[in-house]
Amino acid sequence: MSEAAYVAVDWGTSSFRLWLMSADDTVLAERRSGEGMTTAATVGFAEVLNGHLSAVSAPFSLPVIICGMAGARQGWVEAGYVDVPAKLSAVLTGAVSVEGQGRDIRILPGIAQRKDTAPDVMRGEETQLLGSADTALSERLVCMPGTHSKWVNVRDETVTAFSSFMTGEVFDVLAKQSILKHAVAEAGSFDGDHPSFEAAVRAASANPAMLTNLVFTVRSGQLLHGLDATGAAARLSGTLIGAEIAGGLSIAGPDATVQLVASGRLQGLYEAALRAKGLAYQTVDADLAVRRGLSAAAQSLFFSSER
Repeated sequence: MSEAAYVAVDWGTSSFRLWLMSADDTVLAERRSGEGMTTAATVGFAEVLNGHLSAVSAPFSLPVIICGMAGARQGWVEAGYVDVPAKLSAVLTGAVSVEGQGRDIRILPGIAQRKDTAPDVMRGEETQLLGSADTALSERLVCMPGTHSKWVNVRDETVTAFSSFMTGEVFDVLAKQSILKHAVAEAGSFDGDHPSFEAAVRAASANPAMLTNLVFTVRSGQLLHGLDATGAAARLSGTLIGAEIAGGLSIAGPDATVQLVASGRLQGLYEAALRAKGLAYQTVDADLAVRRGLSAAAQSLFFSSER
């Protein structure tokens, strides 16, 4: 069995993921939990991390590289931001150390866009950008779906602009706390091939200015046209994702290649949405991208002087 060389951690707001890694970046052990920043801020970041390190029998000498919300202002140690235009290599040099732990622990910074008209931040996604780097592409438009989706324009491995979209959160709020909860209450599961989803993507991406009107048709379509609950949920999802795509495309040049960094159900929905728009794309697994990004950081921060 390969010997452990470092520990990689992706620490989100509500989730925690840890990988015990070998020098050749083989995953030796993995831990996942709901102990994100919100929980760790109460329990203690060191306590949460040490519990998982003990569970995978990580030697005390192993360094730890962390990305995500552990570096937020409300996190363990604030890691700050690298400002746009931001070379992805600057994310590595901006890592901060967690003092007083006895172990070498580094937290990667996020990326900030400080334009008065379009202020934006990302934390954690910058590591996925590192892990999805493609030297064959001079310009890529990276879509990273989630509660707060990110669309990022990367030119020559420099982040030139990005936009966040509250698509996942808005869907959740509308489905649970608005009048639309009556329309989707009995909805079953659906995928990107559902006709209501595809039609909604096309409608919203073609005319995003009508977004709130199109959202209302989830309810009126049920009242007047017999749209069932699953179709209503598919229409709501497609409408929000379609409007997001229209916005995301606006920050890229005409030669940008769409790179979808996603996994699971969201991967399927966004692939279907991009196809519905007739857009070519490349898909990179989100879990693999974050591990690759953390690996690149670990190699640069912990091992480069040894080579």
